[in-house]
Amino acid sequence: MGLSKPVIAVLATMDTKGSEARFVADAIARAGAVPWILDLSLKPHDLGGGEVSGAEVAQAAGVSWQSLGAKTRPEAAAAMIEGGARILLDKFAKGEIAGAIGLGGANGTGLACAVMRALPYLVPKFMVSAVAATAAVQWYVAESDIVMVPSIGDVSRNRITDLVMENAALAAAAAARNWMTKRQGKAKRAPLVAVSSFGGTAGCVNRVAERLEALGYEVILFHASGLGGRSLERLAQSGELAGVVDVTTHELTDLVVGGVYSAGETRLTSAGAAGLPQVIAPGATDHANFWVGEAPLRYKRREFIEYNPQNLLMRTNSEEFRKLGQEFARRLNAAKGPVRVLVPLEGFSEHTKRHAHDLDGNDRGPWKVAEDYRAFADSLRRDLRTVRVDALALHINDRAFADACVAAFLEIAGT
Repeated sequence: MGLSKPVIAVLATMDTKGSEARFVADAIARAGAVPWILDLSLKPHDLGGGEVSGAEVAQAAGVSWQSLGAKTRPEAAAAMIEGGARILLDKFAKGEIAGAIGLGGANGTGLACAVMRALPYLVPKFMVSAVAATAAVQWYVAESDIVMVPSIGDVSRNRITDLVMENAALAAAAAARNWMTKRQGKAKRAPLVAVSSFGGTAGCVNRVAERLEALGYEVILFHASGLGGRSLERLAQSGELAGVVDVTTHELTDLVVGGVYSAGETRLTSAGAAGLPQVIAPGATDHANFWVGEAPLRYKRREFIEYNPQNLLMRTNSEEFRKLGQEFARRLNAAKGPVRVLVPLEGFSEHTKRHAHDLDGNDRGPWKVAEDYRAFADSLRRDLRTVRVDALALHINDRAFADACVAAFLEIAGT
């Protein structure tokens, strides 16, 4: 990036937040950066004030500015998000953007965050929002790295919110300057390997990370709670990773049974599509996650562990393990890079050392059901075409299993 000063996109609906957007732009300029206002208004107006007008944003989505007012709010929002993301990504691709900041209420937050999510990881993204502390934040941020800044009051000009917006603008300017410096640096970096993690697979995860780091790799861990899996998939698409040791594929169980930690249909797909070397294990697939007190009625006769005051774990049964084998195989068969699967037949998580209970607290016997683990391995072998599967008489948290995962990764990665 050849800029002497970082350019920061300011995303706002200028027909309702024009004064606030210009205030943020002035604060960015005082901090030594260059503001670039992009108007995301959903209705035509002639107020001006932005470097990119609402008409230009609509045109980038193939929609006329005047016709926007006749559309429903969702239709207009979809058009402005599409146009805004195209314009922002084009400017970023030219090396002319080093960060972004949005401001607004619920509507403005949805618009600005959707546009900012198009930017790659680590490009600074800030959102000053009146809904920053609500449950909807998970949808606004999703698997992006947007920093949500609560506006305290609604986003309007007063001494309280002015200071909030000014602080966010200063933070965005500092972060953008730091990002530019890092991008311009020439330091050689260690190859980065993604490792999926969970409390129930910590023994394996910690040993794998320790071994890889000793061998000169850098490791990034992804917590298998839905967002973590989606983030892993997105990073795998970015060109940042040298490979994946996916030992905690728990989110696929939640996908199969409808649990709360599903990462969606794309889990276990992006690394394969990118041709990255992958070592796969069924870590923590022996249970699905529900919130305590909210397990679906269809599962009321199943076996559970109350993991903590929030999380209820439901034991995976043999039929679900067979479905999981099919799901793993379908995804891994499409991989363009080398893949190795290791199955620890003595247990997929630390919970194998515990007992299951029904929802009334009655003991239902040991959590470990070894024949179900073999059913998973058999299903996987039956449907995989060329991928090698090693079924080992080990527990996933045995040091020997972690070492086997590292050895398999080194073999397929050619190191």
